[in-house]
Amino acid sequence: MEYFTKFERTIWCVSVIAIVASFFIFGGDGYLSMIASLVGVTSLLLCAKGNFWAHVFGIIFSLIYGYISFSYRYYGEMITYMCMTMPMGVFALVSWIKNPYKGKKTEVEIYNIGKKDIWQMIGLTLVVTVVFYYILSYFNTANLLPSTLSVTTSFAAVFLTYKRSPYYAIAYSFNDIILIVLWMMAGMEDKKYYSVVVCFVIFLVNDIYGFLNWKKMKNRQN
Repeated sequence: MEYFTKFERTIWCVSVIAIVASFFIFGGDGYLSMIASLVGVTSLLLCAKGNFWAHVFGIIFSLIYGYISFSYRYYGEMITYMCMTMPMGVFALVSWIKNPYKGKKTEVEIYNIGKKDIWQMIGLTLVVTVVFYYILSYFNTANLLPSTLSVTTSFAAVFLTYKRSPYYAIAYSFNDIILIVLWMMAGMEDKKYYSVVVCFVIFLVNDIYGFLNWKKMKNRQN
């Protein structure tokens, strides 16, 4: 029995083609941005399957994307991925490895978050948002408000990922939308950044699928 369904193989192939095509159409920001996008979309597909390897690819993506963000002075994105998303990815990796579904290493056991978890997420997210707003302001971050909002949605997403909740994909979807807008602003000044816009549009599609697949997984596990 094949691990990936026909639809999953199709969505990955279409994503790869779109990423590579947009890179050559808009010029891209060096081959590094294309590699980051390919690593990122692979991570999202594995995450949609509840596979812990998603976080290994996610950590690699965070390192590359953080460097790309630094090149455009999107310090919010750089600091978010290097100082928050990447470390939380490590915690999530450990959490997923420790909680396989019925000993099945390729599928994590889904956790049902409660009110305590929600309030914890809200409290931590507010603190992180305020702290990062002043940090980003200090560094004269381009497009400060959307950059700060990106931090907010990113933290909520990584928190829910760590908690093994299907709603991680919803939080990431909101983050994708913000990043699409953010990089479109950059694209207005330099068209090569439109390739990054295409990347996050693809990420949005994959995150939506991730949520739908996790709901199926949750019903099956229950």
